[in-house]
Amino acid sequence: QLSVLLKSPVPERRAAAESLMNALKGHSSALVEEALMVSSELIRVAILWLETWHEGLEDASRLYFDEGNVSGMLDLLVPLHEQLENGAETRREHDFVKSFGRDLAEAHAYVKEYVRLATRGGASIPTRGGDAAAQIDPAGTQVRTSEEAETAMNKAWDIYYQVFRRINKQLPALTKLELNQCSPALSRAQNLELGVPGSYRVDGSYVKIEKFIPSVQVITSKQRPRKITLRGSDGKDYVFLLKGHEDLRQDERVMQLFGLVNALLAKDRRTNKHDLNIKRYAISPLSHNCGVVGWVPHCDTLHSLIRDYRQSKKVPLNMENREMLKTAPDYDFLTVMQKVEVFDEALRRTTGNGNDLYEILWLKSTNSEEWLERRTKFTRSLAVMSMVGYILGLGDRHPSNLMLDSISGRVLHIDFGDCFEVAMNREKYPEKVPFRLTRMLVKAMEVSGIEGSYRSTCERTMGVLRDSRDSLVAMLEAFVYDPLISWRLVGLSSDDDNIEELPTPSH
Repeated sequence: QLSVLLKSPVPERRAAAESLMNALKGHSSALVEEALMVSSELIRVAILWLETWHEGLEDASRLYFDEGNVSGMLDLLVPLHEQLENGAETRREHDFVKSFGRDLAEAHAYVKEYVRLATRGGASIPTRGGDAAAQIDPAGTQVRTSEEAETAMNKAWDIYYQVFRRINKQLPALTKLELNQCSPALSRAQNLELGVPGSYRVDGSYVKIEKFIPSVQVITSKQRPRKITLRGSDGKDYVFLLKGHEDLRQDERVMQLFGLVNALLAKDRRTNKHDLNIKRYAISPLSHNCGVVGWVPHCDTLHSLIRDYRQSKKVPLNMENREMLKTAPDYDFLTVMQKVEVFDEALRRTTGNGNDLYEILWLKSTNSEEWLERRTKFTRSLAVMSMVGYILGLGDRHPSNLMLDSISGRVLHIDFGDCFEVAMNREKYPEKVPFRLTRMLVKAMEVSGIEGSYRSTCERTMGVLRDSRDSLVAMLEAFVYDPLISWRLVGLSSDDDNIEELPTPSH
């Protein structure tokens, strides 16, 4: 946590973190140095210069061309140029400089020329408006930056565009990394005092990091997370997902809440004999846009399971949507009740009648006893998370954010970006349901549906949560007063309190 705060953009927090870190160095100097080194190097591996510039140029072009915010564009690109000028430290960074250094240096020279010409005579850099060349001075008179300044900026963007296109072509080839090329420091690190994330115990014992496995897999998704492996002092390999471009601080808090809920369920006589708990995994934020997540073995998202099942049956993945459009091509113009009727009709016509998950649980079981146990654990884990998710106001529960343990049958939730009913109050497509309970989930519970084990588990869980509300509210209050979450709550109340909505950090 302290290493995250050391990178905070808020000077007061950064200063407080530095003060505490210096105090810790007094008695655990080696441990602190290792933590800072591993944290900074993992961030280097998570977001390469290639990706930093790709994201930076994409955001800068939006600010410049769509919003006319030249000042915001410069705030994004100037630090990237400064980082480039400070010099490369790894083989990957040297390769980047070799490929793009000269072009980016030329673009930076044009940007500096623009700033010199645009601020001549005391004028300021434009911060808003559709026309990036236009600005309004304090007296209210419209001023135009000189043609020379515009020409310089246009030349800079001609170069940026060419660089962006070349980077865009290289990114799909990024499927594997070697630590000695992107982080020699991690490659050399051995027998550290630092513990493996998630291995710390209440009694103070933990598994130390022996070394980092040199090969890193890049997963081919939009954010390109890395699959990294650490060897512990116990000889075991620990796999983690290294995620860049995502803020994991809120997910970490949610895991803490799940830990409290598990303790309450294990302690209460109504639930302690029913094996009720929420499956958790290690989350370690490294900065405001990077972190490490524990790799959960033998788990697949519901989306991937249903996709594979339908492919095997030669059924289109979007079968329901196709049936809806076939029934009512003018669906968007129907009333709410008509839309519901069309939706129900499409569900009736769908091949398999929504028994996908039911079939998946059956087919993945080797015998009836195993199937019954999986079905029970599926139902109970779904019920517990339905109640806890309701208390937390958890949204965005689409099939890619729900996972199924292929061995136990338990449901595992990931991505906790939308808490405190944020999804219910958003402007586009607000979620009006307290938790996800669709026909596929209900049919997977088999003959009793929601009126059997599901209902009894929900009632027991909610009873425990209600009786322990003081403990839960104490922890949830820490969420509310955390600036990370309060920005969303302020944004939701802006209409009533006339408070300007705060910017949304990327997830």
